[in-house]
Amino acid sequence: MSATSSASTLAPRPPTSTTSESQSLFGEEVESVSVENPQQQGTKRRTTSDVWNHFKKKNIDGKVKAQCNYCGRLMAGASTSGTTHLKLHISKSCPSAPREASPPREVTDIRKQVLVKQHNRTRSKGISSPSVFNEEDQKASRRDLARMVILHEYPLAIVDHVGFRDFVGGLWPNFKIVGRNTLKRDIKKIYNEKKQKTMLEIDKNASKVAITTDLWTANNSKRSFMVITAHYINGSWTLESRVIRFIRMPSPHDKYSLSKILLECLSDWNIDLKLSAITVDNASNNDGMMKLVSDKLQASSLILGGKLLHVRCAAHILNLVVQEGLNVIGDGIEKVQSSVYFWTQSPKRVEIFEKISHQSHIASTKELVLDCRTRWNSTYLMLSTALIYKDVFSRLLCCEPQYQSAPTNRNWEVAQIVCEKLGYFHKVTELLSGTAYPTANHYFPSVFRLKIELNQWLSSEDELVKKMATKMLAKFDKYWSDIHDIMSLAIVLDSRYKLMLLTFYFNKMYGSKANEEIDKVKNLLFELFAEYDIENIDRAVIFSQASSSTFTSSAAHEHDDTMRDYDLFVSNATTNIGQRSRDIISEFELYASEKVSPRTEQFDVLGWWKQNGSKYPTLERIARDILAIPMTTVASELAFSTSGRLLSPHRSRLHHDTLEALMCGQSWLWSELKGVHATIQTVLDDYEENEVEESHAMELSD
Repeated sequence: MSATSSASTLAPRPPTSTTSESQSLFGEEVESVSVENPQQQGTKRRTTSDVWNHFKKKNIDGKVKAQCNYCGRLMAGASTSGTTHLKLHISKSCPSAPREASPPREVTDIRKQVLVKQHNRTRSKGISSPSVFNEEDQKASRRDLARMVILHEYPLAIVDHVGFRDFVGGLWPNFKIVGRNTLKRDIKKIYNEKKQKTMLEIDKNASKVAITTDLWTANNSKRSFMVITAHYINGSWTLESRVIRFIRMPSPHDKYSLSKILLECLSDWNIDLKLSAITVDNASNNDGMMKLVSDKLQASSLILGGKLLHVRCAAHILNLVVQEGLNVIGDGIEKVQSSVYFWTQSPKRVEIFEKISHQSHIASTKELVLDCRTRWNSTYLMLSTALIYKDVFSRLLCCEPQYQSAPTNRNWEVAQIVCEKLGYFHKVTELLSGTAYPTANHYFPSVFRLKIELNQWLSSEDELVKKMATKMLAKFDKYWSDIHDIMSLAIVLDSRYKLMLLTFYFNKMYGSKANEEIDKVKNLLFELFAEYDIENIDRAVIFSQASSSTFTSSAAHEHDDTMRDYDLFVSNATTNIGQRSRDIISEFELYASEKVSPRTEQFDVLGWWKQNGSKYPTLERIARDILAIPMTTVASELAFSTSGRLLSPHRSRLHHDTLEALMCGQSWLWSELKGVHATIQTVLDDYEENEVEESHAMELSD
């Protein structure tokens, strides 16, 4: 039997009165002294160290020596000499000892020490040793695990993955990885905690809350969900967005079902009394839903009695406008569409297309993309890419007999016209659909520019362009009034523009009627002033009623003319209302008369109001509510991209309660991390551009 497989067999220890133990550098028991009588400590010791599997003790010239079993070398073997030199001999010096016989080396794990220190700092548990891992640490680590799954959309089954379990075990062996059901309970616990915190935050916030909502149906499971997102500006003048419901929506998706769920959500979250607006798309069931919701809410709690409550998504309106134009020129681009379809249908055709493109010395590497009929910008992108390869399509007629639908010169002319005319529309769509959706003041210049563009198309020499413009303008005017008010108010509240930009664009759009339209916006603003200055209104009414009562008492006796009471009441009321109107006009005129702010890309409208709002107290409150109203449903639609990943074909059985906990929890957790982490990353955010550089940097650091 080899030395590595043999084990030292120790006889049971006899009863002892005193036991003395010493520790080696390896942390193991080296020698133990068992003594029958404390007075006999100089008697025979028991050799218990593993090193004696490789040495024999010999008495030479009255001295205890240790003889190596492999090379026969004699070394000091007395108990007072220790065993460290013997272990070093076996592990390094002995030429005959097998390497596997070497005692194991204990390597200091610096990484684990660093992790333990970080663990102690973050939790502030006062842990002094890496070996200490108590029940509180287990709970905290479970919470970290659930939080990680929520933030980064990891599957619940990650706790069953062998690689993950090995990784966690290597980092922290004492942590007991939980199962999927326990992980799900931990996720829901975080959801409930953060829900209460978010509810309290919204309830305590002084400003009104705007809502966006939309419907989504999962392709793989055909289950429908309704997402409701709240938007508001907090006390630090930061625009906040929170997903407050992601609820399963069984059929039918009619106005009654939608309004019931929305009203229940508003009531549960105590938003129904501080609601500013609801932004929805242009579906017919949403129109019916908004009518029912408006009738159920208290008009006195809404801005201007609900005049601004229903906001139509500007991105959807733009889509409807452009679709009208594309319907006009549909036949003109049909051959381009069919050609793109033909050359993207098989890998072999794509290969032929790329080969001919290379032979034609086309520098672009863009791939052909087929459009989606319900998304006009995809049609624009398809045409703009196809135009790059205009000459390639004609050459392909010689390469593929089945290809019969090459576009004519007129087809390419129409495609060129469409791309030129819709280029600016595409830029605006990107603005409206941006993931970091802007405050309401950003939309006015872009939308007005679109209106001016369409007006200019009417004077085009090309009949097709004029026909497009006529159709598109009709659709634009139909929906313009639905978004006009909030956009106009928001731009007046932007200190870079105030009334200047309004006047500039209204003169272009309305001509001689521009002043009339500007006055409408001013009057709307003055209505808001009167409503937001409610404390002054209440004081004015109380003062008027008190004056009226006092005069009635005296006049009735002295003159017996009750109409004099009315005359004085009117006089007092008019005086107070007139004074209040002067205060309103005074504050607005002060704001409007001051020099506009520089128009720079770094300008922050919310930061400006944070610094200057105290000069315009009523305008400040109006700005805080109006600027928070989203002009699109993009914020709610973003949730669908996340839910699409969560409800993938491999996870289609995820319960809707769990899905809501994941969706809302992710929104709430990332809102807490905003400012700490510059970007929000998901498990799909893998980039390769810097992979080589990062790998090289890691090699250098190692």
